[in-house]
Amino acid sequence: MFPIIPAASAADSGNTNGIFFAGNSGSRTSISNIVSDAGILQSDTAAVAGTVAAAQKSGCEYGDDKGIHFGGRNTTNPISITNLTSNLGVMAADVAGVAGVTARRQLFGCDYGGDKGIFAFGDTTGGYVGMSNLVSNAGVMASDVAAVGTARESVAACEYGGNKDKGIFGFGQQPAPGYSKDGITNLVSNLGVIASDTAAVAGVGDSSSGGACSYGGDKGIFGFGYGATEIGKTNLISSAGVMASDVAAVGTARYYTSACEYGGDKGIFGFGITDAGGADDTTNLVSNTGVVASDVTGVGTARYYISGCSWG
Repeated sequence: MFPIIPAASAADSGNTNGIFFAGNSGSRTSISNIVSDAGILQSDTAAVAGTVAAAQKSGCEYGDDKGIHFGGRNTTNPISITNLTSNLGVMAADVAGVAGVTARRQLFGCDYGGDKGIFAFGDTTGGYVGMSNLVSNAGVMASDVAAVGTARESVAACEYGGNKDKGIFGFGQQPAPGYSKDGITNLVSNLGVIASDTAAVAGVGDSSSGGACSYGGDKGIFGFGYGATEIGKTNLISSAGVMASDVAAVGTARYYTSACEYGGDKGIFGFGITDAGGADDTTNLVSNTGVVASDVTGVGTARYYISGCSWG
């Protein structure tokens, strides 16, 4: 008789490790910090040769077990550089932007289709945009797709659904003159198509500059950010892509943070900035039921405008 092999469960459907990359610690940097499969943040890994110090980048997964970081800002202008993360957590040197991909910063990315990625929104030298770019399962970025949702920067995004084959972008800051924060969301289909705006549901406060990641195999969580001041609230995303109302803060309120998955079904928020304390090295683990744990501090260089994704 053949052995019975159990089907994969939601709990083991995701990547086992994560990585935080680049950011601003008072000056831009390209150091990285690996997150173990137990959610332990490792000390700094020096920037690899051929990597320009940058901040305001964003990351997402691709190809089941690898990651890609895109965009950002090096000195004064947005960039279109990408950096791949291998399935061993090794960062690669810069890859110059390809034709048809607009340089921008303060965007966000997430998975779709189980093994591909998408980046959307952000800020160019010409203002806020709503365009998107698909990432193939080989880590190749496609040219711009025209905007569907409201143009904005400082959004967040994560995967959701069975096999994490869909995505959701949420929150953000709209252009001048008001620079208003919002609570709108845009769903991403399993083919990488971004839907039009969904208005904020009752109980969801407007914000920008937070992070988001998947948890539980088929759900997501948005957290932290900036409203009238820095915040620590979170919002859970159901397996159907529905955002729940605000959950009161557990960890230190901060913004310009990021998040990634680890352990197959859990997540971690990391780093950021506070108005009172400046660059921050705080992390908060997220359980496979979406519960955020209290602060862990003191590992890795404190910084903000950081990029996160999972791998492995």
